Amino acid sequence: MSALEELKADDVGVIRAVIEHVTPEVDGGRFPIKRAQGQQVIVEADAFADGHDALRCLLLYCKESDENWSEIEMKNLTNDRWRASFQVVDVGRYRYTLMAWVDHFLSWRREFALRIGADATANVGADDIVNALLIGKQLIADAIARTHGDDAEHLRALHEVLHSDVDLATKCALALSDTLLLLMARHPDRQHAREYERQLSVVVDPRIAAFGCWYEMFPRSASSVPGRHGTLEDCAARLPYIASMGFDVLYLPPLYPVGRINRKGRNNMLEADADDVGSVWAIGSDEGGHKSVAIELGGLDALRKLRAQARDLNIEIALDIAFQCAPDHPYVSQHPAWFRHRADGSIQFAENPPKKYQDIYPFDFENADWSELWAELKSIVEFWIDQGIMLFRVDNPHTKPFAFWEWLINSIKAKHPQVIFLSEAFTRPKVMHRLAKIGFSQSYTYFTWRNTKQELTEYFIELTQSDMREYFRPNCWPNTPDILPAYLQTGGRPAFVVRLVLASTLCSNYGIYGPAFELLENTPLAPGSEEYMDSEKYQLRHWVLGQQNSLRDFIAVINRIRRNNKALQEDWSLRFIPIDNDALLCYAKMTDDLSNIVIVVVNLDINNRQTGWVELDLASLRISSNQAYHLHDELSGISYQWHGPRNFVILDPTVVQAHIFQLRKTDV
Repeated sequence: MSALEELKADDVGVIRAVIEHVTPEVDGGRFPIKRAQGQQVIVEADAFADGHDALRCLLLYCKESDENWSEIEMKNLTNDRWRASFQVVDVGRYRYTLMAWVDHFLSWRREFALRIGADATANVGADDIVNALLIGKQLIADAIARTHGDDAEHLRALHEVLHSDVDLATKCALALSDTLLLLMARHPDRQHAREYERQLSVVVDPRIAAFGCWYEMFPRSASSVPGRHGTLEDCAARLPYIASMGFDVLYLPPLYPVGRINRKGRNNMLEADADDVGSVWAIGSDEGGHKSVAIELGGLDALRKLRAQARDLNIEIALDIAFQCAPDHPYVSQHPAWFRHRADGSIQFAENPPKKYQDIYPFDFENADWSELWAELKSIVEFWIDQGIMLFRVDNPHTKPFAFWEWLINSIKAKHPQVIFLSEAFTRPKVMHRLAKIGFSQSYTYFTWRNTKQELTEYFIELTQSDMREYFRPNCWPNTPDILPAYLQTGGRPAFVVRLVLASTLCSNYGIYGPAFELLENTPLAPGSEEYMDSEKYQLRHWVLGQQNSLRDFIAVINRIRRNNKALQEDWSLRFIPIDNDALLCYAKMTDDLSNIVIVVVNLDINNRQTGWVELDLASLRISSNQAYHLHDELSGISYQWHGPRNFVILDPTVVQAHIFQLRKTDV
């Protein structure tokens, strides 16, 4: 068969529409985009055809398990760019694609309207109108043949009128009527429609994936008695404290038995004393492995009780998934082939030069039994899901194969679409992006090290306005058990306030490692180090929660502001606002209908009073130039009346470090 015959056989030669440059589309459809329940998927594409005929373009979507597509008419914006949107309601996966075709009735109708309009001013005769009507009548007849029910009867009646002896003006009015247009639009001729070459996917997560605040704590340090090993029961007793600050998620570092061989001492010392508790990331001992809760913490029953009590307070429990083992983990003796061995036959411990982790054995994902290893690691996640855990913070996913994570996450979410995976990967950008693409629901970010106005502006524009926002859902943390940033080490209380305000308002998802954060813990292990002195990664800590300088109340206010302002519950509306002082950062978030507008001003200078002029784009906020408007500071409760685009702000770190304004319009 010749190439021309092949085209004829597929009817390709008469398909004139072109669809290209579809957004959102990640890597040519290789990966899905991300949304949460209730969010919109706004789809755009270039769609056009040769010549001047009218085009119709549809957005098609459905749940992945459905066979029937829902259709939405796309709107032609400008320059052959089309747009439509649909809302995702259920967790799971959706599919979407596009279809376009030359619509001969629309093309005829447009030309016919021009012909009639020209009749009053140009030499266009009635015969031309009559001949044009004949073409329209044939298009209607063709539509009747492919239509059933009431619409077919209605079309048939209209067609008969066009064939009757009524006057020409009546026929022209009927041909151009909205009634006929609607009927013909419902039953178009799609036999030469172009279908987009790919079906694209959306992964829809629970709402908490898009908006939530996380609180991390070590249960073993939750005891009210200094020096006593804390339990999950102690952790449960702290739930009201956590709830009072307004957190949605309580994230617990590994609860598994801690290995005894090569156990680390305090401050990561190589030699441990008899009473040292070791690193919780050195997982497994003769008491059990990844499917056990340490006896000291109270065991599995204590976790189930904690989960139930947390949910009574609208708090979800997130657990740590760390795929690595202590030397005495049962896997080491049962499956030695799962680990990399050195030349002398001993198992290679983990290293990240110059750091050495003698208490941790990483898995060898290139071993000959890799498929068995994969299956076992998946069973670990399934085990914790069976205990009612649906949120997981995954430790160092960038040190495991991409293919493994893609398989595991897709397998888990196919059965449990409500599960959320947070990627803890502070590594190279492309690696972080790939992890997000292959399925991680949320990702840690570089926010922890972005401090200046330029750094913050550039980074959050990338997070919220570039294509990466379709697959990379950020979760911003001012601190973690591994990271005490230099900014917090030297800035005192104002530094903690600044980083909390930024994390919680720049990003709809944020978290803190507490009680270290609210109690302003800022002593590093050594100058230039980001490790905490006396880190509870390696030892028990006793936290006195009722300290006078605690940020507990301030955190509660921040989380209340987030709950009361819908604008802060999304990321994509973020816009930075000009302010003529590099020590001041100003930005806004707003709902689509502008019913909720939040403007934040932060003094990044933790030592000095700073002033500046804010310049608002009033037109984008639908405020007229002569209209007064109020800015109510949600932090202080004070309201200010502003006029015009330029207004003055003062922020003194000894008084207030930030404004979180809710904009309230007044009548003109």
